[in-house]
Amino acid sequence: MPPSSTANLYRRILLLIKKRKKKKKKPSPELPQTPQQSTPISLLPDDLLLTCFARISRSYYPTLSLVSKRFRSLLSSPELYETRSLIGRTESCLYLCLRFPPDPNTRWFTLCRKPEFQTLTNKKKSSGNLLVPVSVLNAPPVDWTTLVAVGPYIYAICGHVEKAPCSNVPFLDCRTHTWLEAPSLRLAYTDSEHDGKMYLAGNGEDPTSLNCIEVFNTKTRTWKPVPPGKRELHGKNMEGKMIVASVNKTTGEKGLAFKPKERTGELLGSNTDWDSPCMIGNIAYYYRSCSGEFEWFDTKNDDVFGKLQGLEGLPEFAGYSCVKLVEHGGKMLVLWDMYAPASGFREEIIWCAEIKLERRSCEEIRGEVEWFDAVLKVPKSYEFMYAISCTV
Repeated sequence: MPPSSTANLYRRILLLIKKRKKKKKKPSPELPQTPQQSTPISLLPDDLLLTCFARISRSYYPTLSLVSKRFRSLLSSPELYETRSLIGRTESCLYLCLRFPPDPNTRWFTLCRKPEFQTLTNKKKSSGNLLVPVSVLNAPPVDWTTLVAVGPYIYAICGHVEKAPCSNVPFLDCRTHTWLEAPSLRLAYTDSEHDGKMYLAGNGEDPTSLNCIEVFNTKTRTWKPVPPGKRELHGKNMEGKMIVASVNKTTGEKGLAFKPKERTGELLGSNTDWDSPCMIGNIAYYYRSCSGEFEWFDTKNDDVFGKLQGLEGLPEFAGYSCVKLVEHGGKMLVLWDMYAPASGFREEIIWCAEIKLERRSCEEIRGEVEWFDAVLKVPKSYEFMYAISCTV
């Protein structure tokens, strides 16, 4: 289906939504009431609708799910995501995890597009992007230190050495918005020269031994021993790794990382002062709140680094702003918050910008702001827990 046909289909669905929102007029007593006619789209068989939905960006799904219970069921079906994968229509989707004290529970949000370009500010030109709440089933207690995205799954990794020596690894299936649980693992830390570091311990006889470090295979959902030669990290070899546990608050050393493709793990021993780092390819991007600048460095070459150029149109952040960077399908999303003066400074607005990155030379990377917009209004007491993109 060409892009024009997909756009026409979406416009027809939007017209259907608008018709359902209109108030029904009472029939005139003089005229007989005519039976309601079905919309042609609603008469399509499920398999054809699934094919159409699979070709539409997932950012439209929250809106399309409002049409009917049938649409809502199809949009959450496993068959839809199998079709998206088969025809090569998977894409990155942003998820935000926030907390609103005194409620101890977390709330999840995802980025979607509104058909009528609803806005949160007086900004004349809107991108149509907004964060909408997601109903998550079987949410586990907030006892994790970091999140790791692998395909359509977001894994919650617990890294508290002081707590119980056993831990489970829950993961969120972003297709169904349901929390599931991977096999449990044991946590151990040593009192030797590796004191303060935490490892994911396996079934070794000595739980404090480095011989029982394991890495999780996300396809088979099993733990696998890590070869001894893969347990050390060199600064020039970080591409594709994910840090899964924060381990030493005194020295800032990071713990364990793993490569999903190679299914190997490594111990990290770096100490940095980055603000909200973001890995895209072999380039690490980060924002320095002290200078208000975006910087980067090449993880394959320690001598290549610089400031991110361009970014015309991106507003300046307030000194109090919480700034987060997220890798999003090869691009970079920047999230920040600012007070909403109209609320008497009782509320804040979360903003989002999407930045396209281009490496023009070995020492120059430029960023182009494709859009930025206010995406969510929150009380000023809110807590920013995590921002992450997964592929669905």
